[in-house]
Amino acid sequence: MDDAFALISFIVYNAVLVGVGIWAVRKAKSQEDFLLGGRSLGPWVAGLAYAASSSSAWVLLGFSGFVYAAGPSALWMVPGILFGYGVIWLFSGDMLQRVSREKNHLTLTDFVVENARGKLARIIRIISALIICFCYAYFIAAQFQGVGVAFADLFDMNLYTGVIFGAAIILIYTFLGGFFAVSITDTMQGVLMACIAIILPTVAFFAAGGLEGISQGIAAAPDGYMDSFGGRTGWIAIGFVLGLSATGFGALGQPHLVSWIMATRDRTARLYGAGVAIGWGAIVYTGMGVLGLSARAIYGAEAPAEGVFFQLASDYLPALLGGLVAAATLSAIMSTVDSQFLVVGAAVSHDVRIGKLMGGREVLVSRLSILVLCVAAVELTFYVPSSIFDRALFAWVAMGATFGPIIVARTLNLRFSAPVALAAVLVGFGASLGFEFFWESGPGDVLGRMLPWIFGLIILSAAHIAGLAPRAEDAHQG
Repeated sequence: MDDAFALISFIVYNAVLVGVGIWAVRKAKSQEDFLLGGRSLGPWVAGLAYAASSSSAWVLLGFSGFVYAAGPSALWMVPGILFGYGVIWLFSGDMLQRVSREKNHLTLTDFVVENARGKLARIIRIISALIICFCYAYFIAAQFQGVGVAFADLFDMNLYTGVIFGAAIILIYTFLGGFFAVSITDTMQGVLMACIAIILPTVAFFAAGGLEGISQGIAAAPDGYMDSFGGRTGWIAIGFVLGLSATGFGALGQPHLVSWIMATRDRTARLYGAGVAIGWGAIVYTGMGVLGLSARAIYGAEAPAEGVFFQLASDYLPALLGGLVAAATLSAIMSTVDSQFLVVGAAVSHDVRIGKLMGGREVLVSRLSILVLCVAAVELTFYVPSSIFDRALFAWVAMGATFGPIIVARTLNLRFSAPVALAAVLVGFGASLGFEFFWESGPGDVLGRMLPWIFGLIILSAAHIAGLAPRAEDAHQG
């Protein structure tokens, strides 16, 4: 691949992103503008930005590598992810959109703390902010690792330089323009990612010889590779399918994704936005599945799993498209990191009320918080080794189990007090930590994927049945 062509197209694309951030500075005057874009997003911007934010390097690099290594059984993750999209947009979306406007909620933590008062409210806000910062440090570290892989494979740049350079680009336009800049750039990135998810898998599919060539090419794979359940049978196979599909539960509790729904301008925009997000997800996940299987047929088991995306691009795309591939990969990363940066800024400035304590300088505090998290995530990338897929999967599952049950319970009009909500948050997060660090789990582990989420919902449901509801004057049921 001609590095000059790749580098030029990459530089031009990222110059546009920084330009958007500079342009959007004038639109990020208030805290609501900086965090939710004035709640004015249309369906295409909201839907594409949501989908791009949810599908980061762990899809282009991680999921394609997972399919490459595990075979067709890895595809059970896709229906679960798309189902999660549908539930949060169509089932819980009305409550999130309506209540956030009525109560002027700017963050997901505002929903959690809604019925709390005084010291308890402060405790819940602080705990929620700490959990968000912890999980997003892992999530963002996974994206920065993807940046390093992209630069190393495409431009012969070392991992450390690539991570620093990519982090700086994301930081600049998010730091300047806030939600307006993020919504515009994520829309651009969503379109670009969808194009690459069609072009590169199609090229790889025909390079592998189509369906017949793929079937023949992976005939030498280990027993069970081509099996729909990865060689598993009986209850073990059922548990594997449920575990992979349950990954979609994570979509119900991601603060950076809920923000896109809260920011849609009206009900119509939300409904059409749901179709955009789900359609986009179907294209990208299917494309990466095809890419992973095609790569297995072409390279056998010789290529690094999370490097087959770049290997195929280098071997089969024209030189001029090298920069487009780099930009698409950075798009996947940026479209997740920028929105997560905003959530962390909101957690420190708005949720913990640091902005008010500093004389109403919410936007300044948000920006400083983003800077600190960026540095922490870079350090985590360098000094705590892990795969892109594993880092992102842990953060996705943990955040989903922490906040997802509360969203679903509110949607079902379950009544519960603030202490119960705090208990659900702690149990969901604590169980996720336990399964991650003290249990032999993987992407298809049904216990690690489902139980933390179910534990939280059981606590909230039991409180509703037992009548542990908030005081009538404090309660607001969605």
